[in-house]
Amino acid sequence: MSQTRYARAWDDLRTGLASWRLAVVLGWTDIRLRYRGSALGPFWMTISSVIMIASMGVIYARLFHMVLRDYLPFLALSMSLWQVGLASILQESCTCFIDAESTIHAMKLPYSLHALRLLVRNAIVFAHTVIVPVGVFVFYGVWPGLISLAALPGLLVWLIDGFAACLLLGALCARFRDIAPVIAAFLQIAFYVTPIIWKPEQLGARSRYLVLNPFYDLLEIVRGPILGHLPSLSMIAVSAAVSVFWCILGFLTFVRTRERLAFWV
Repeated sequence: MSQTRYARAWDDLRTGLASWRLAVVLGWTDIRLRYRGSALGPFWMTISSVIMIASMGVIYARLFHMVLRDYLPFLALSMSLWQVGLASILQESCTCFIDAESTIHAMKLPYSLHALRLLVRNAIVFAHTVIVPVGVFVFYGVWPGLISLAALPGLLVWLIDGFAACLLLGALCARFRDIAPVIAAFLQIAFYVTPIIWKPEQLGARSRYLVLNPFYDLLEIVRGPILGHLPSLSMIAVSAAVSVFWCILGFLTFVRTRERLAFWV
């Protein structure tokens, strides 16, 4: 029975990944339905990000006694990566299967397809939001050059972790609905203890302890190259270890819960 359950879970993942074109169509449809009737659509997120980052940049630059030209690109990039990258994927992964309730009950599709659908949806939103830091970089004439391409492996790690988060949190939150608000509260705390609105060097010598914060390591493997510096080996090692653990935990949870998901949503 255990071997059959593992085999079915693997087959679900294989079939879901093979159906990536359908996931793209579903993700794009979700965005169109979300902004149906809106003239600007997802670009409203771009506008709200511009207003928020501009106001926060001026205020916090004064509070932290920083030069706006140095601080605003850091803030714009950090906020975009956190809000639409790490935090958004984790929060939406909690409702990955719940949001797909009607589809799950209406037709037989691999559950992993809904995880891909969520990633596509977030990738489209991210493409609209990333316009803000790009605009800030262009305005201040700041660009790291080819070193920014080193952020691509980090983005791939984020996609893999996001997929694993859907399998793990999506299944657990379908069974235990109180987990989602706990995750949201935890992310609020993580936002303030992770260098997003403040820079790591502000901690002085104690900044070396930031490597113990997995959110910082995951953020820095993408943010670092775009800001012109490569992440340290310790950051890469921690990010890889967290990702491997996350993927194993996600798959094992998916194996145990997959056959009951339709009854929970």
